Amino acid sequence: MKKYIILFALSSAILFQNCTKLDQEFYNSVTPETFFKSEKDVYAALFRPFTHAKWYMGEDRWRLQEYTADNFAITTKGRHWYNGGENERFHYHRWTADEGWIWGSWRGTLMGVALALDTKSDLEKLDYTKFALTAEDQAAHLAQLDALIAFFYLRGLDFFGGMPIFESLEGESLPRNTDQELFAHIEKLLKNAIDALPAKAASDTEEGAIRKAGAAAMLAQLYFNAESYINKPMYAESKAIAEAILNKEYGDYSLDNVWNTVHGFTNNTSKEIIWSMPSEFKLLEYSWFYADFYHYNTRQYFVQDMGANNGAHLTPSRKPDGTLYQADFNLGSPYETFSAGDYRKAPYKYLGSGRYEGMFIIGPHLTPAGQAINGGEEYKDLPLNFVDMVGRFSEVGAGKKYGSISQLPSKMSEGEENTGVRLVKVPIPNLNDNSLRWGADMPVIRLAEIYYILAECNFRLGDADEAVRLFNEVRARNFVAQDPNPVTTANLDKYRILDEWSIEFLGEGRRRTDLVRWKAFTTEKWWDHEPSNSVHLNRFPVPNEAIAGNNSLEQNPGY
Repeated sequence: MKKYIILFALSSAILFQNCTKLDQEFYNSVTPETFFKSEKDVYAALFRPFTHAKWYMGEDRWRLQEYTADNFAITTKGRHWYNGGENERFHYHRWTADEGWIWGSWRGTLMGVALALDTKSDLEKLDYTKFALTAEDQAAHLAQLDALIAFFYLRGLDFFGGMPIFESLEGESLPRNTDQELFAHIEKLLKNAIDALPAKAASDTEEGAIRKAGAAAMLAQLYFNAESYINKPMYAESKAIAEAILNKEYGDYSLDNVWNTVHGFTNNTSKEIIWSMPSEFKLLEYSWFYADFYHYNTRQYFVQDMGANNGAHLTPSRKPDGTLYQADFNLGSPYETFSAGDYRKAPYKYLGSGRYEGMFIIGPHLTPAGQAINGGEEYKDLPLNFVDMVGRFSEVGAGKKYGSISQLPSKMSEGEENTGVRLVKVPIPNLNDNSLRWGADMPVIRLAEIYYILAECNFRLGDADEAVRLFNEVRARNFVAQDPNPVTTANLDKYRILDEWSIEFLGEGRRRTDLVRWKAFTTEKWWDHEPSNSVHLNRFPVPNEAIAGNNSLEQNPGY
C-alpha cells in the first residue's frame, strides 16, 4: 500500500503542476467504467483520500490541538512571530470565528469526507474481477473508506461538535447535524468497517492501510471521549474494545521494546503501530513541522541543509530565575515532567546509520564536532544556549531595560531566539545519510495509546491497580535502570494521568482533547495562561467563512 500511496502522491503533484483548469466536457466523460484500466488505477483512486488525510493530520489541526494547550507555544521573539497576535489569541483562548487555522480545519474535515465519498462511489460500481481482484478486496476497500470518513468526522466532532452529515455528494448547503447524530453516524461507520476489514498478521508491516484494529481503535477513541462529545460517559464501552485490541482479537500488535522504534526511520516494521501515514524523502514527506520548530542555524546541529524559522518550543518548566513552576500550577512544564534517566530526555544526537538517541534540543547549541553555533538576532555572533525558560535575558544588565533577572517577565511577548526546549520527535539524519530523511512514517494510532485508554478507563471505573500496571508497562522501556518515578495507587490522580499522556505522546497532536476530557482545558492554569471557566471554548466556532457560504449553518453557543 505504501508504494501505491507514494506513487499516487507523486502523480498528483505532477498533474496539479501542469494543469490549472479541467476541461468540463472531458471531465464529464470520465466514468469509473472508462477511467479504471488496471489494479493500479483502483489503488490510485483508493488512496487519494489518504494523501489528504496525511496533510490533515498536521499543520492547522496539530496547531489547534497543541498551541491552545499547555505543552507548546510560539512566543514573540523580538521582531519575529507576533503574527498579528494570532499566537497569543490561541494561547490565551481568545480566538475568533475568523481564524485561518479554524477555517482550514473545518474545510479540511469536510473535504476529506467528500474525497472519500467520491472514491467510494466510484469503487462500489466496479466489477473487481476485471482487475484480478476479489469481492473481498472490494469490501475491504470500501470499509477502509468508511473508516476514513469516520476518522474525519471524529476529528470534526472533537473540534466543532455537530457537522453536516454527507452520505453522498448530492446535497448542498446542508445544515449541521446534532452532536448525537454525528456521534451515531461515526459509530455506525466504524462498526460496519470493523466487520469487513482484514486483521494484521504478526509478519505484516504497517504501510498506511486501515486494518481491523485501526477502526476498532477509533471506536474506542469515540467512546473514550463520549462524555466530552455527547455528555454520556462510555468508559466501560471503550475499555471493552481496548481490552480486545490488547488481547489481539483485532490483529497481532505488541509494544516495541525500545522507545524510539515507533518513531524511527524504519518504523513501518514497528509491532506497535496500528495505523500510520507513509513518508519518504521527496515523496509524501512527513516534514511540515521542521520549519516551525527549529532555529535558523540548527542545520549545523543536524548537519543538514534545511532552513527553519524558529517559532515553536515547549512551554517553560522554569521561571527566569531558574526555579521550577511546579508549585505554581499542575499542568505544563513538559520537559521537567520527564523523569531523570528517561532515554527520551537526553539531547537529540544522530549516531549514524539510522541510529539516534534523545529527543530534545536543550543547552549549549553545538555542532557534532563540539563547535559553538551562534545566533543571528539577540545573540548575533554569540553562542546559542537553549533554555527551558521564557524571558528577555539579552535585556538584563547595566544600562539595559532590566537591572536583574528577578525583574524579567515571562509571558508570550517575551521570547528570544534561544527561548524554549525544542522537540525532535521525528529523527533527522545528517547529510551523509540523507536518503533516510523523512523516512520515519507518521504514527496515527499506536498500541501505547490503547494501553493508556485502558488504564484511564480502569481508573475511572474504580480499578486503580490495573491502571497502575498498564501505565508502568509502557513506562518501563524508557529507562536505563529502574523507573525512578513509577505510577502507584498513591500518586495516581487526574494530574498524574494527564502527565502520563503528556510524556508518552508529547507533540503528537492530541493534548487539547485530553485536557477537555478531564474538564481541564478551560478550568486549569498553566504557564502564562489563566483559566476562563468558559465551557463553550471546549469547541471551536464554526468559521464565519463557512457560514458565509452556507447560511443554514448555525454557530456554536458562546461565539
